Amino acid sequence: MPSSSVLRVQNIFASYGPIKALKGLSFEVRQGETLAIIGANGSGKTSLMRALSGVLPISSGQAHFLDWDITKTPTHVLTRQGLLHIPEGRGTLQSLKVIDNLKLAWDIESRELGFEESVARVFEIFPRLKERAEQMAGLLSGGEQQMLAIGRALIDQPRLLLLDEPSMGLSPKYTSEVFKVIKRMKEQGLTIVLVEQNAKRALSVSDRALVMAHGEFILEGTALEVAQNPLVIESYFGESFKAKDDRS
Repeated sequence: MPSSSVLRVQNIFASYGPIKALKGLSFEVRQGETLAIIGANGSGKTSLMRALSGVLPISSGQAHFLDWDITKTPTHVLTRQGLLHIPEGRGTLQSLKVIDNLKLAWDIESRELGFEESVARVFEIFPRLKERAEQMAGLLSGGEQQMLAIGRALIDQPRLLLLDEPSMGLSPKYTSEVFKVIKRMKEQGLTIVLVEQNAKRALSVSDRALVMAHGEFILEGTALEVAQNPLVIESYFGESFKAKDDRS
């Protein structure tokens, strides 16, 4: 596998009992790239993320993360290898303080940086979390909880971040803030797979994109190519996508 390839997926299938969720998917994610995966509800986007992170078993096909075959690798092992998944619904520990959420995440697999330096980097990206450091996570707003969920992943210095529906349930204000953070992570060289129903937002921060329907990819290309595809415009935008404006 080329060194520039962080993730390579070859013809994977996965099912929930008799229901086939993923039907022979193949794709690659390169170092420093942000790949958007868009599609309607029930298209298989979240199932794909669950399969890549070891939650949903891959029944056939192969997935490689860096030098590892992760087709049958448990989630906790993937986390230690640097593949972090932020599921829809955030996944913060509501009864713990913000700072304790971050400390627990760091303790699971301490990396090159010590905790103080790691948490300082998170607070630089999310100054609001620094203000809320001693507050219980369950008392944060939805947008702040999403920031904490991303912060918990970043403190482990991931090599690949799987982001599943980061704008779900957020106000327009917090949605804008979360996508500014995604853009900043991209600029810092983090490799990201972004699953998102807000197609316009997702494409505005991504390099390439895949469109899913019924467990299969029906369209792929650069983010701009996908955004300008008539099918995507009709299904998601209702008007032409102004990529240059969104990327500025």
